[in-house]
Amino acid sequence: MMEPSKRVRSINLSEIRKMFEKADKNSINLGLGEPDFNTPKHIIEAASIAMREGFTHYTSNMGILELREAISKKLKIDNGIDAPPESILVTVGASEAIYMCMQALVDPGDEVLIPDPGFLSYKACVNLAGGVARGVHLKLDNDLRMTSEDIIDAITDNTKAIVLNSPSNPTGSVMKKEDIKAIAEIADDNGIYLISDEVYEKIIYDTKHHSPAKFCENGITINGFSKSYAMTGFRIGYVSANSEIIEELLKIHQYTTACASSMVQKGALAALEGPQNSVDEMVSEFKRRRNLVVKRLDDIGVECIKPHGAFYVFPHVENPAEFIKNGLEKGVVMVNGGAFGIHGKNHVRLSYATSYVQLEEAMNRLESMNI
Repeated sequence: MMEPSKRVRSINLSEIRKMFEKADKNSINLGLGEPDFNTPKHIIEAASIAMREGFTHYTSNMGILELREAISKKLKIDNGIDAPPESILVTVGASEAIYMCMQALVDPGDEVLIPDPGFLSYKACVNLAGGVARGVHLKLDNDLRMTSEDIIDAITDNTKAIVLNSPSNPTGSVMKKEDIKAIAEIADDNGIYLISDEVYEKIIYDTKHHSPAKFCENGITINGFSKSYAMTGFRIGYVSANSEIIEELLKIHQYTTACASSMVQKGALAALEGPQNSVDEMVSEFKRRRNLVVKRLDDIGVECIKPHGAFYVFPHVENPAEFIKNGLEKGVVMVNGGAFGIHGKNHVRLSYATSYVQLEEAMNRLESMNI
């Protein structure tokens, strides 16, 4: 029998997608991390105009200059990062950016510190590069936030890169400025790449986002348009780093995707330069939903830290498999926290990126389980 490569055998298909397949037409799916809002009309119109005007061909591998200039301006104003357009690479979503970083920067045997629990793509991309993913235990005592002490405890002579994700998928936690700054200093002092996945940057409540690249030389900033602008199907993101790192990332980008979709880049440009009220309205509604879900879980006796960002809750349950099975029988789809690392094993992830009415019904169904 023919066998696939060892690198492919080292990873599994997404547990999130597996749960999605179990949903029927009467189920309320709290499994997928996708905003249920429509893409703002001015973004759709910009992409449509580009197509009608014949902007349907290859662009520069780096992405169109106008978009990179707009991203540069955004990074300066919002994040305090000086990133000229030549240090920005437009990608096919943040997912491609993560993959590129691991392929370009990690050699077989290199260790990459990733949050645990954390987004499942990090470990898979490290494995595909032949690296060793070392989970950094995010503790309940710290509200599932990564701290500088966690990194100090986990770092070794083989550590090549550190991945940060704040706000976090799956926990919704937001790192503190002092921890981000301290980790940035650790990375610089030890010659370690610091990769920051900031796709939930704008979806944040009651606190403030801080970008590591503001504090270090080896910082790599990954961001996208999927979450903040409800553009998941557009598949558009970007990565920013110093010119030496970008040159290496470009090598991977050239031989995998060549360039992001031309008309989609015009849509992303409209997202940055157009009105931002849709983002504010979406975040306000997500906050309202978060408050509902956290309160209802607390009312039925499920321990849940109140998240400060993204659109997930990550409650602690004694038997996740049974909890999820019983939820499916009631028509509520959830994801086992174990899919996000060994330290997620006593949790489940619920996404509140669905309507308030649907969330109320989902909580009613969970309450009927008589937990």
